[in-house]
Amino acid sequence: MSDAAARGITTTDAVTPEVIASVDEILRPYLRRTPVLGIDRADFGLAPGPLALKLEHLQHSGSFKARGAFANLLLRGVPEAGVVAASGGNHGAAVAYAAHVRGVPARIYVPEVSSPAKISRIRGYGAELVVTGATYAEAHEASGVWAAGSGALPVPAFDQIETILGAATLAVELERQVGQTATVLASVGGGGLLAGIAGWCVHRTRVVGAEPESAPTLTRALAAGRPVDAPAGGVAVDSLAPRRVGEHTFRIISRYVDQVVLVTDDQIRQAQEILWDRLRLVAEPGGCAALAAVLAGRYLPAPDEAVTVVISGANTTAVSFAP
Repeated sequence: MSDAAARGITTTDAVTPEVIASVDEILRPYLRRTPVLGIDRADFGLAPGPLALKLEHLQHSGSFKARGAFANLLLRGVPEAGVVAASGGNHGAAVAYAAHVRGVPARIYVPEVSSPAKISRIRGYGAELVVTGATYAEAHEASGVWAAGSGALPVPAFDQIETILGAATLAVELERQVGQTATVLASVGGGGLLAGIAGWCVHRTRVVGAEPESAPTLTRALAAGRPVDAPAGGVAVDSLAPRRVGEHTFRIISRYVDQVVLVTDDQIRQAQEILWDRLRLVAEPGGCAALAAVLAGRYLPAPDEAVTVVISGANTTAVSFAP
């Protein structure tokens, strides 16, 4: 029996503040305590008001995904064959990094749309890399075939309880740093980060998700009352565009998340550019969707509302922007 099974971590009912706190203790030695930058919304040309940025793009492997990767490797039994993961890039880099730290083999599948920066990061951590398929869904299918034949442990990018619990440790850390903020905004792909944050906050803090109009996986699921297929494209296709949101993540999000908003590709690019222009911080498009929701007015905070935006995703070759 794995440690996770022994702890009863088998269903979404296990994603509770108590379990999340215990997982946080286990993961803490393996993770960076990423900083929070407190600024005024006026710095971005908005009406004055408090704004905090959780700079999770400074986490190991360049995104919050390291949290879920380590949770899987530490809470589940890892066979001699090692681990296998499918990813648009960030999850793959995180699993490759965690596997390198833990000394286990890793095989990572990414689609052809994965960025060169992410491919380079995965190879740099020593994982075996397979580039296959036009979309994340196709890479995921190929990884499943390998897992079945090799005996390697699949490490899902979002729809796995351990993955969600790992992502939730970001919210634990954030609360230690800034206290109980009024609102947290996070970008949405498969929903692992948003579900983790919501599982920790359980209505004590307003939780808002932001996803691209070109990949509205969560918006479509909420409208249908269940996960359904959605378009998968746009500027953040390599991080926020699975074909559908996860079953586990959807159950948690539909219970605890207060609002989900959509942003355009242009708004994401503008947020990416203004983050660099005003703060000299470089993040990939998928890491800027939540900030875009605030900057574009898709989420309108009250004047004195304490808002925290998660910035996650630094695996990009962009270091400057054209005028």
